[in-house]
Amino acid sequence: MTTETITEAIRAEKTQRVGWRGWAALVVLMLPVLLVSVDNTVLSFALPAIALDLEPTSAQQLWIIDAYPLVLAGLLVTMGTLGDRFGRRRMLLIGATGFAAVSALAAFAPNAELLIAARALMGVFGAMLMPSTLSLLRSIFTDRDQRRFAIAVWASMFSAGAALGPIVGGILLEHFAWGAVFLMAVPVLVPLLLLAPILVPESRDPNPGRIDPISIVLSLATMIPIVYAIKELAVHGVASLAWVWFAVGIVFGWLFVRRQLKAETPMLDMRLFQNATFSGALLVNLLSVVGLVGFLFFVAQHLQLVVGLSPMVAGFALVPGLAAMIASGLIVVPIAKRVPPRIVVPAALTFSVLGYVAVAFATGPESLALLIGAFVSLGIGIGAAETVSNELILASAPPAKAGAASAVSETAYELGAVLGTAVLGGILTALYRANLVLPAGLPVEAAHAAGETLAGAVHAADEIGGSLGAAVQDAAAHAFDAGVGTTALIGAGLVVLAAVIAAMTLGRRRS
Repeated sequence: MTTETITEAIRAEKTQRVGWRGWAALVVLMLPVLLVSVDNTVLSFALPAIALDLEPTSAQQLWIIDAYPLVLAGLLVTMGTLGDRFGRRRMLLIGATGFAAVSALAAFAPNAELLIAARALMGVFGAMLMPSTLSLLRSIFTDRDQRRFAIAVWASMFSAGAALGPIVGGILLEHFAWGAVFLMAVPVLVPLLLLAPILVPESRDPNPGRIDPISIVLSLATMIPIVYAIKELAVHGVASLAWVWFAVGIVFGWLFVRRQLKAETPMLDMRLFQNATFSGALLVNLLSVVGLVGFLFFVAQHLQLVVGLSPMVAGFALVPGLAAMIASGLIVVPIAKRVPPRIVVPAALTFSVLGYVAVAFATGPESLALLIGAFVSLGIGIGAAETVSNELILASAPPAKAGAASAVSETAYELGAVLGTAVLGGILTALYRANLVLPAGLPVEAAHAAGETLAGAVHAADEIGGSLGAAVQDAAAHAFDAGVGTTALIGAGLVVLAAVIAAMTLGRRRS
């Protein structure tokens, strides 16, 4: 294809602006985005009720949480590629049907084993949903200005879902049994199943090539051990077998990349990563999610266990930051039309750095207002950076490979969420244990519980009561907040790294 032909194609694409039907399709596609992102955080609020009802072992409790993101992360690339081949709308509808059905089964699981199995199946169908939504936006909104706005809405809904999880969980669990957090998928996905065939056009890769089962297996063998290793490091530390799992994932990842480079029609075109804009936007995406999820991890604990708010009130305290995240993602759209991304993204992430620095000094029960302001500042930066980086990821990939590019972007999201909890959460836990100085005279069991987590310390303090219990709670709060100060500065450093990557890579033009 000549340069003139490419130029004409780009001009033609820019003139294809959608009408009301395209915007209605956007509303429909936001339903699964919001649901899947809420599902990432809502379960932690239901876990105590599940533990009382089903009586899972400690290992089963971990798998109830981990089965979903492990399977989801492992299958994203595969499902994105299958959507390119068989139809992205078709994959979306299959995923929505399966996710709603399995969610209903999970709500009434009679034991921990069936709940774990249901969570794993939810990961399978969730992996069909997410790449399909983003790649369908790429095919519906061919005009880049409209696409920027559509992706701003998409990124805002994804981030909003993560922050809404605690609010939704608190409200549902205050009035219903734990199964309600799974049943909410049904009324959300039924409108999607009814309206998507009418409003959302089908799209696929016109030259998909053959299915490569070996590549599918290799992609699973790469992602699942790596994600599992990160979670093991967070729970058991460097002395665990996590490094073995990580090495296994790296080996299979090398085999996967080698096979893709040799294949005539690869499952994932590795040449995408040679594009500086694509790779840079992907890293910005990942580090931004690490910053967001890491922030939510320790701020949620501080609000509930140090400040003393209920889960629902703590969730509502995050609403201003959520609103700022959504607003900044939308406001950045006209700005990104005129200002290069290498300037817009670092400037936006400066707000996130300031938010983290504020958290480093926001300690004690009286710090509520400062924490809310810090989350607003963080949300401004993350919302804008996610919108611009996601749009660049899709714009840098050929339209026919939108599903694969979307899947890579979604994988960065999932890895970012895991790393946010594992890295920043793991550092915070280690610092908490190192800084904790318990008063003398504690029972052995209470001292052990307090030495593990802040929640364990608060529970032990409530059981002991009196001045000794108050001393335990004060010591735990002091140790936790000391750890938050250091962890927040590390989080600020990660956001600075994202800003540097953006400044160095997002200014490159595509070949």
